[in-house]
Amino acid sequence: MERTRQVHALNEFLLREMPELRPQSEAVSRDAAGQRRLLRALMNVRPPMPLRADFLELQDALLGAEREERGVVEGDALPVTAAHPKIALWQGDITRLRADAVVNAANAALLGCFHPCHGCIDNAIHSAAGLQLREECARLMKAQGHEEPTGRAKLTRAYNLPARYVLHTVGPIVHGQVTDRDREALACCYRSCLELAAEHGLESVAFCCISTGEFRFPNREAAKIAVQTVAELLRHETSVKKVIFNVFKDIDAQLYRELLGPDRPSA
Repeated sequence: MERTRQVHALNEFLLREMPELRPQSEAVSRDAAGQRRLLRALMNVRPPMPLRADFLELQDALLGAEREERGVVEGDALPVTAAHPKIALWQGDITRLRADAVVNAANAALLGCFHPCHGCIDNAIHSAAGLQLREECARLMKAQGHEEPTGRAKLTRAYNLPARYVLHTVGPIVHGQVTDRDREALACCYRSCLELAAEHGLESVAFCCISTGEFRFPNREAAKIAVQTVAELLRHETSVKKVIFNVFKDIDAQLYRELLGPDRPSA
């Protein structure tokens, strides 16, 4: 199906489920960009509920085509850094990375971001993975019966992402000065993700910059904690053979490069 028709059909599916949003949708531009943004917004606000097979077939075709257009980055091919033979640094969109798992900086509800088209990584990952990811997270949270504690991790499938799995972790929210409790909670996020990855025999994990965005952990200190914690864990027996620090902002790229040094020359 031609791309514009795919998007319109998906929007209609979602608006039939959420008819209260139709008046707002009528104000959105009918051009391709406007309708694609509407689709992302509708996916963002849709609560967890059963997904129709015909919707999923159409959604997966669209997201799969967009994934290939963005271009998949092979995590295994990224060079490691001078500071550590198992750590790589890559700046770009984490939804393009092919690794055994990518890490999502989630909130305590663990259902993804419900703010339409928000710029956080939680929104980006759920939007690129598809609505199955929210549905799986909802099942996990229903079984758990309470919000996800800070510093823990959950593993789900990655659906339409190039990665095989998503590791969801809730970082600390900083109020004012960073405390020792904040520092330990952030370190726990990295430990929990790598320990859970090892439990499932995963070999490559790509971390985002946990807690440095909406949760206000200072970038420099967060980067230092991340590198120190991961390097310490990699000293022990683990299935994880490669950790990728994925950064998006230039400031984080600079900070991690200072900590990790240049890339090692190819053999």
